[in-house]
Amino acid sequence: MRSDFPILSDIIYMDSASTSLTPEPVLEAVLGYYREFNANVGRGVHRLSQLASLRYDDAHRKVAGFIGAGDEGVVFTKNSTEAINVVASGLGLGKGDRVVTTLIEHHSNFLPWLRLKRFGVDVSVVGLSEDGLFDLSYFEDAIDAKTRVVAVTHVSNVLGTVSPIREISRICGERGVLLLVDGAQSAPHMHVDVMELGCDFFVFSGHKMLGPTGTGVLWAKNLEAIEPSFFGGGMIEDVSIDACTLADGYERFEAGTPHIAGGIGLGRAVDYIKDTGMDAIEKHEARLTKKLLEGLVDIKGVQVYGSLNPGDRIGVVSFNVEGLNPHDVALMLDEVAGIMVRSGHHCCMPLMKNFGLGAGTVRASVYLYNTEDEVDMFLGVVEEVARVV
Repeated sequence: MRSDFPILSDIIYMDSASTSLTPEPVLEAVLGYYREFNANVGRGVHRLSQLASLRYDDAHRKVAGFIGAGDEGVVFTKNSTEAINVVASGLGLGKGDRVVTTLIEHHSNFLPWLRLKRFGVDVSVVGLSEDGLFDLSYFEDAIDAKTRVVAVTHVSNVLGTVSPIREISRICGERGVLLLVDGAQSAPHMHVDVMELGCDFFVFSGHKMLGPTGTGVLWAKNLEAIEPSFFGGGMIEDVSIDACTLADGYERFEAGTPHIAGGIGLGRAVDYIKDTGMDAIEKHEARLTKKLLEGLVDIKGVQVYGSLNPGDRIGVVSFNVEGLNPHDVALMLDEVAGIMVRSGHHCCMPLMKNFGLGAGTVRASVYLYNTEDEVDMFLGVVEEVARVV
């Protein structure tokens, strides 16, 4: 498999929580569109337009099947950020309504809701335990009669901890509250079935799951519950000088010419993951995560954040080396051994402030193309760095 990622020939890439690498078959699918049937979708009867439309529609069906959504309800966006904004702007929330979110959210699942405060919407933020896990009683207390939406991440992009979505969904269902799940960190790494989760909205990004940048997904149980944020060509059935009739399905949310090549590439990324096998990916990453956690905990001067139980999390691990700025540690890893990791606040400043981490953390994240030897190399370099402080 690693031959599909030629960039790995001289680096160790452990920053997939930010952006994953893109395998050759996905690149070939993107280039195949531009080389073989470069035409617009839904706007022509000639053979190139028909072929492009067929492949683009097929990509939607592949992605919907990937998350257990059947064949419908999937809208292509630029990323998870845009998908969440579409929901936050399109539900018509206003004065007297309440949104419940959490302390571990990426800014993309926090700022769109925070913005609604200017329209009189109350935003309540649920906390977490010291090991980064949720107590369901927090949600029981936070969700009241005015709550319209709960917005929560499936997996923390800082701590790697997995949220109890099914249990949160049960609480929301009992109280008639909509549930949006940010699956940017879960969809690439674990089985996702939106029907089993019981959520109303599920979003994720293509660029974190082997797909092209500029691709994302919004799934909605009921797309008609959302008012589109953008209007234009391709999203209507009829237009007069006085009114318009919106198209059914995903088209009503994809006004203008979409990222056709990106959507087709995302469909190919789904194929790649399925061909590899999500069970195999989960087992492989679980081994790497266990090795990563145990190794970091054993290094003197290293502080690991979040639960130390591998069963509570995926392969996203944040840590700091005592006496060093996280950016300096990241630079040392790159300069000494060509190891790429993330450092800083990880677009999660409220959580960092809660932990008292002004400069943030170092974050290592693994994916299907990483190896145990790479984890050993990473741990060895971190140990050297910690020793010389």
